[in-house]
Amino acid sequence: MQKMHMPENQLTGVSDRESNMDEISLKALAKINLGLDVVGQREDGYHEVRMVMQSIHLYDRVEIKKTRSPQIHVQTNLFYLPVDENNLVYKAAKLMKTEFKIKEGVRITLHKFIPVAAGMAGGSSDAAAVLVGMNRIFNLGLKQSRLMELGLKLGADVPFCVMRGTALAEGIGEKLTSLPPMPKCPILIAKPGVSVSTQHVYEQLKLTEGTEHPDIDLIVENIKKKNLRGVAENMGNILETVTVKEFPVIRELKSLMKEHGALGTMMSGSGPTVFGLYHSEKDIRGAYDALKQSGLAKNVYTSEIHNNRR
Repeated sequence: MQKMHMPENQLTGVSDRESNMDEISLKALAKINLGLDVVGQREDGYHEVRMVMQSIHLYDRVEIKKTRSPQIHVQTNLFYLPVDENNLVYKAAKLMKTEFKIKEGVRITLHKFIPVAAGMAGGSSDAAAVLVGMNRIFNLGLKQSRLMELGLKLGADVPFCVMRGTALAEGIGEKLTSLPPMPKCPILIAKPGVSVSTQHVYEQLKLTEGTEHPDIDLIVENIKKKNLRGVAENMGNILETVTVKEFPVIRELKSLMKEHGALGTMMSGSGPTVFGLYHSEKDIRGAYDALKQSGLAKNVYTSEIHNNRR
């Protein structure tokens, strides 16, 4: 059974490390949504949301090293990812250099393991790691709140990826309220071989009087009570009203996970990744094998809740 998080001896282990003042290696954690509701649309076109965001122990490794030349160099293990201003890590580095008049350059090595375009905030988390890492190696002394402000210039998910843990997100996702740690549990993750456009999903979302909204307050209440089953059984994502119709494989993945013991299942973000929460590692093994054999998902992994804040 393939673990989504890295083994202890790979990519410098499970904790962030700072080898010296000139370079740093950081984990960029993926996120899932335990609940996602859209409550309206603003005049500027952005949607007002209420979400419960959760870091999980699946991560990219972001290595940052100072260089004498002023340029920003990005390299990655995935050949199809851009390494210029079309990559959020490049944008994050440029933002820090501009904002704080940093004359030196940086070489950023990005080891991608979080599925790309999967609704798990991989790119946002990589950008957050660059903000945190450059703050440290250039001794800028910025507080987390300031890094979160900077992150918002890069994307709505970046502030949460700076903060990490468990949080209620409101507004366009930038208004964050820290919540007590989510009960730890194994997570099964399945990414089907389809691509979903976040913009398209939001454009197709219809909010009417009959629209059924997830109960975000009830999810928060169960987190505070440490009630894993209560969280799992009340999870909901209003964006599934769009994606499930267009991509029935999402419904099939959810059903298969439930048939094999999931306490609850949901699509993360705008999709297409589906995850299930399980009570124990024993419970998840059969579900993992069933998903692999079904051929419904291009990638199947296991992970777990990650509650360590920065």
